[in-house]
Amino acid sequence: MPRPFRFAVINETMLPADDWLAHARRVEELGYSTFLIRDHFVPDFFGDQLAPFSALMAAAMATTRLRVGTMVLDNDYRHPVILAKEAATLDMLSGGRLELGLGAGWLRTEYEQAGLTFERAGTRIDRLEESLSILKGIFSGEPVHHRGEHYTIDGLTGYPLPTQRPHPPILIGGGKRRVLTLAGREADIVGILTTSVASGTVEDHVEERLPAAVEQKIGWISEGAGDRFPDIELSLIPSVIVTDNRRERAAQLIAERNWPGVTGDDALSMPSFLIGTHEEIIEQMLQRRTRYGFTYYVVSDSMMEAFAPVVAELA
Repeated sequence: MPRPFRFAVINETMLPADDWLAHARRVEELGYSTFLIRDHFVPDFFGDQLAPFSALMAAAMATTRLRVGTMVLDNDYRHPVILAKEAATLDMLSGGRLELGLGAGWLRTEYEQAGLTFERAGTRIDRLEESLSILKGIFSGEPVHHRGEHYTIDGLTGYPLPTQRPHPPILIGGGKRRVLTLAGREADIVGILTTSVASGTVEDHVEERLPAAVEQKIGWISEGAGDRFPDIELSLIPSVIVTDNRRERAAQLIAERNWPGVTGDDALSMPSFLIGTHEEIIEQMLQRRTRYGFTYYVVSDSMMEAFAPVVAELA
């Protein structure tokens, strides 16, 4: 039996307190599974952001069943002992509704403006790997002993314990082989990136979006996961374009993005775009679940109302 679909809203627009709470309730009312927030402290690509744990705790308290999560925390911004305590507290106080999204960090200007050293990707991923081991150890409730290249933990026992056992679902996001094989080995949910951030900024390389590249990325996850691959939930943040003329809109997209050599069929085949009427988008999602295994879709808050009929049909 196919894995059921789930849907989340990633919140790009920060709101005053009352509006933030009303917004969270509306996300729940529309049938979305999860309320997500990014982790940045400079505006850059996504605008100003609230602090993740405080904002998510407020959203959880304003709702009853809506899950809350991070998409994704930069591992370099928090020591894993501090992160484990914040995450476990949020999970406990929300009644077990946290999804903990983690990444190795990528936004060079953010590191520079904060006075943090932006080290090579391999070093950042090494730290993430160590951090995951520490987090899972602390969530277990047993004393943690860890001596690695980046962190040393000497017999620490965490408090409180998360409500979800053995730990809140862990999502790891990325687009390159090293981080995706790590995600396959360690994560419950894997978010696949179809743009490149390897240089420390977002680069829209069209080849990263094509079906062959996405299948390769899924292969890297499978390589890391081994026998547990069927248990992993695959996630994507698509650009959603609701239109009555999908071919015309695909041609417009190619012109907007300046993608030389890309055909309309190429654009329509990209898993990172959902283009068409609600019915056509639903059909695309069903096909892509069969082909790739994507079942957890994350949409921008700017599209959550327009996308709600799809959620109502498939959630």
